[in-house]
Amino acid sequence: MAKITFMGAGSTVFAKNVLGDAMLTKSLEDSVIALYDIDPVRLGESQKMLENLNRNFGGKATIFPYCGVENRKAALHGANYVVNAIQVGLYEPCTVTDFEIPKKYGLRQTIADTLGIGGIFRALRTIPVLLDFARDMEEVCPNALLLNYTNPMAMLMRAVLGYSGVKAVGLCHSVQVCAQRLLQGLEMDYDETVQWKIAGINHQAWLLEINKDGQDLYPEIKRRAAARTEKHDDMVRYEIMKRFGYYVTESSEHNAEYMPYFIKARYPELIERFNIPLDEYPRRCVEQIAKWAKMRDELLLRHDLSHERTHEYASHIMDAIETNRPFKFGGNVLNTGLITNLPQNACVEVPCIVDKSGVTPTFVGELPPQCAAMNRTNIGVQELTVEAAITGKKEHIYHAALLDPHTSAELSIDEIVALCDDLIAAHGDWLPQYH
Repeated sequence: MAKITFMGAGSTVFAKNVLGDAMLTKSLEDSVIALYDIDPVRLGESQKMLENLNRNFGGKATIFPYCGVENRKAALHGANYVVNAIQVGLYEPCTVTDFEIPKKYGLRQTIADTLGIGGIFRALRTIPVLLDFARDMEEVCPNALLLNYTNPMAMLMRAVLGYSGVKAVGLCHSVQVCAQRLLQGLEMDYDETVQWKIAGINHQAWLLEINKDGQDLYPEIKRRAAARTEKHDDMVRYEIMKRFGYYVTESSEHNAEYMPYFIKARYPELIERFNIPLDEYPRRCVEQIAKWAKMRDELLLRHDLSHERTHEYASHIMDAIETNRPFKFGGNVLNTGLITNLPQNACVEVPCIVDKSGVTPTFVGELPPQCAAMNRTNIGVQELTVEAAITGKKEHIYHAALLDPHTSAELSIDEIVALCDDLIAAHGDWLPQYH
């Protein structure tokens, strides 16, 4: 019988996906599920929803809620698997701060949860909390595997794997759907005979190869992509593929802010040309908050609540460990020579195999040089942000922001330093170590 602890269980829909998947998995169906959150209302809603779901699946799982920092160790105690889905600072106030203060400097963003000035500050407020989790895990569940879904993925995993003894792997949604959505968007067939390989860094991993029945699909992909003239949601990635030769895993709205080419105050026409949705993440947050008000009753009150297993990796990874049946997935791990032309110990996203012996990343070798060079522009920001979080040295926040591709392309040195100071001040008690 496994124990699964879900950190950030107030994320009710995501908890339903991951834990509902576990309830539908034979090796996990009788698990002890510990739900942890600091918000008692959202925790109670998730508990009620999962108990409803569990009852409809035969009541084989056992569910316990744990609320507040004082109960965190109890939630983690004896866990085999810890799923992390927290959002430190929530939409309000912190995400709003991450977007609105940069706007005063003319710096616009789309998602701001992975890189850019917003990604830097999300990491700074999240890394200390996640390392607190890791220290508790070292004490009360030292053999547990941490499955991290929280962004900024690369920075968080670099901190946890580099500065704790916890076994951990980062999981992102973009890898497993990348090839399928690319082909479907170009009206090309996708089925189980399509073979693909992806490696790089989180949200900027590269579709290194894609074949069907031994035939390279890239020439036809590029031909069809070049022929698309209508506005669509993937125009940035098509442009990256055109210029760098390879398709990148994460969405166009994300990648628009990982590079210095697309969001530029001097060239506002680029926003229209590449169909870039500025302020996309706040817009989604507002929509999701409104949607939750309608969805709550359905999830909490429906007696016939059901669930179908999703594409999330978590239950498959846990099942592979429980049954010793190997499972392959894309995971975020430290670069221990896995990608030879990216920095050692950076966080990289590579194919991994998991079974009862744990997670084993696979060797990739060299990325195409232009792809590795692009990744390194992001890795420098990630490394300096983690350094700031670990040491508490404010100058490393400046260093990270000064090297960020989008921020440095738009603002002067003095503006970037002033922006960082304004964001530190606005975060207040969320970043006490820098005051």
